[in-house]
Formats: sequence, C-alpha cells, structure tokens
Amino acid sequence: MSGIAGLALVWALSALAILLAVLLAIQARERRELRDWLAHPSGRDIPDGSGAWQEIYSLLQRWRKEDLRERNALTNSLEHFRLAAQALPDGVVLLDDQGRIEWLNTAACEQFALDISRDIGILIGQLIRQREFHEYLTAFQQDAKAAESIQLRFSGTGAERVFSLMLLPFSDSGILLLSRDITAMMKTDIIRRDFVANVSHELRTPLTVICGFLEQFASDTPPTGEMARRFLQLMTEQATRMNRLVSDLLTLSRLENDSQPPRDETIDMPALIDNILAEAKALSNGRHRLDSGEISTVKLRGNMEEIRSAVSNLVSNAVRYTPEGGTVTITWRDEGGRSVFAVRDTGIGIQKEHLPRLTERFYRVDKGRSTATGGTGLGLAIVKHVVVRHGGSLKIDSEIGKGSVFSASFPADRQA
Repeated sequence: MSGIAGLALVWALSALAILLAVLLAIQARERRELRDWLAHPSGRDIPDGSGAWQEIYSLLQRWRKEDLRERNALTNSLEHFRLAAQALPDGVVLLDDQGRIEWLNTAACEQFALDISRDIGILIGQLIRQREFHEYLTAFQQDAKAAESIQLRFSGTGAERVFSLMLLPFSDSGILLLSRDITAMMKTDIIRRDFVANVSHELRTPLTVICGFLEQFASDTPPTGEMARRFLQLMTEQATRMNRLVSDLLTLSRLENDSQPPRDETIDMPALIDNILAEAKALSNGRHRLDSGEISTVKLRGNMEEIRSAVSNLVSNAVRYTPEGGTVTITWRDEGGRSVFAVRDTGIGIQKEHLPRLTERFYRVDKGRSTATGGTGLGLAIVKHVVVRHGGSLKIDSEIGKGSVFSASFPADRQA
C-alpha cells in the first residue's frame, strides 16, 4: 500500500507541475501579447485574454474606446475651426517665432498670391517683400505684443489693392498675421472726400456772388435803377442754381438710401415724352431741332416721379450740351423684349476715356462748359440710380464730332 500511495503522490506532484507549467506558459503568452500590443497598439486589436487577463484587457478596451472618442471629438473640433478659418473673408496666417508659415487660409493665399502646399515652412519675409512689412515684423519679433495695424499696397496680381495687416501674439511663441482687403473702403473714403469738396466748391461760387451783391446793397451808395435790377437778376440765378443743386443732392440721397422697391405705378410713356419734349423746347428756346422718333405705345411700371426725373435729365442734358443748330431725337421702342428710352444728339461727342465715369457725382468732361450750361453735375448719377432701381441699365455711346446716344433699357417685366 505504501508503494501505491507513493506512486499516487508522484503522479499528483507531476500533474501539479504540469499544471503550473501550463499556467506559466499561459501567463508568459499573455504578457508577450500585452507587450507586443503595447509596443504597436495602432492597427492591432486588443487581445481577448482569459481569467484575470480578460478583465485587464476589457479595461484597456474601454480606455481605448474613450480615447478614440475623445480624439475623434478633438479632430472634429479642429476641422470645424479650420473650415471656419478657411471661410473667413480676411486672411489668416500662423507663423512660428522665426516667421515661418505654419498654416494659412484661402483668403491669405488669394491676397498675397501664396500656395498652401508650396509655402508652408517658408519665411513670410521672403514672400511679402515690402520694406514696411519687414520693419513691422522685425519690431514685433523684438517686442511680441499686439501692435497697431499697417496698410500695404499690392499690385502684383493686377489692379492695385490695399490691405490692412496686423500681427498678434499667438500661443507661447507663435505669431498670428491678420490681413483685410480695404481697397473698396479706401475708394469709398476718397469718393466721400471728393463729394464734400465738390459740394463745397459748387456752393461757394453762387454764395460768393450773392454775398458780393448784398455787400453792394448794404454799402453807403447802394446800386439803383438798371444796375440794381441786374444785380437782383444775377442773385436770383445763383439762388436758383443752389436750390437746384440742393434738390438734386436730396434726390440722389433718397435714391441711394431707399432700400424699398420703387412704387408700382403705370406710367404712360408716350404722354410723358410729349411733356418732356415740350419742356425741352422751352429750354432750347428755338436754338435746336427737337424731334421724337419711334415712340412705342408700351407703358412702363414703376415710380412716376423717379422715371420722370431720369427722362427729364437725359433730355435736358442733350439740349444743354448740344451746340446751337444741333438736333436732339427722342425714341421709345422695343428691343428684343426690353423697352429702351434713348436720347440722341448731334453734339461734339465725348472721348472714350470719359464714358465710364460720366455717372459719377460731379464728374464733368469740361468743367468750364458744364458750369456755363447750368448743370449740377448730378443728373447722370440720378439717372443711373433710377434705372438700376427699376431693374434696368444705362448705356452711353459717343463719337467725337458726331454726337452721343444715352439709352435707358428696362426689362420686359417692367412693361405694363
């Protein structure tokens, strides 16, 4: 019996040893798989494991899912902000502390003729070569704090453009370059200054004349008789000129600021043309030949007051700027479904370079001649605003020595 018991003990110890060896092998395999996964976690699944290892792997799996979820959320947020920065109309450029480009948006590429795939890592000073910008960047790098913006002019991509540039500190040592195209703003400011100067000039002359004559009447020997009547006539003419100028300014201001569509009235264009033609004959006083050519029976839908102002300005301009003995012809006809009001004159004509600017406020081809005719310099600006408000377009054709044609074209949906 003792021999049998000893043999059983041997077998038990052997089985235990085998079991321990198997367990050690399993543990070694699990540790090896864990080590291999930790060495190269991306692209590999977490091992399944067994026993206590299964709990460890389950915990790792949960952590990995949370990490992936956080990474995806961060990636989506970064992509969201990147797309937002790309959509900005202003240029955005991220620079490192040395001034090398790390990232830029589409607007910056367009403004400075840069390429996001080519210019990453390039010093911004090698791409924007204006001396003012180099001085601005150097001063900022020496004292990294928000500075006043600067204005730079660029003409490398065609027409000259003006940009406002500002450098800002970003992150620990980065630099943020912001750029804004202010070309239109600068042009608007120039137009505003010119407008104020022109209005001041236009009012100064009649006021000077009126004040001069009033001083004569207030003197110890005031004018009498024919001289007094002549002075009063001149003051009346100058006052009328100022009143006409102020009236045109108010009309133009109302047209520019009125965001509502024009009133939808039915305008009897043939009748309106007859009235305008009668006024033009009175203005001409027999010095011109005024004819009505083809006059369609089509009526127009729109603001009667505005259309009358536009038509009257075109006809009166033709009379004023056509020499004595010339001819002014008015037509109202259908052209390809559009209704076109045209005024043709046999005046001296207008040079080609002046045509694009004729509708600018106070723009005059011949300032001396325009003043003599009594115009305010606002007529064609008013005409253009009225025509555009009614969905139409103004066309000007002219040839030196042969005359000019001013055509206001209205779309088919404006026909009554």
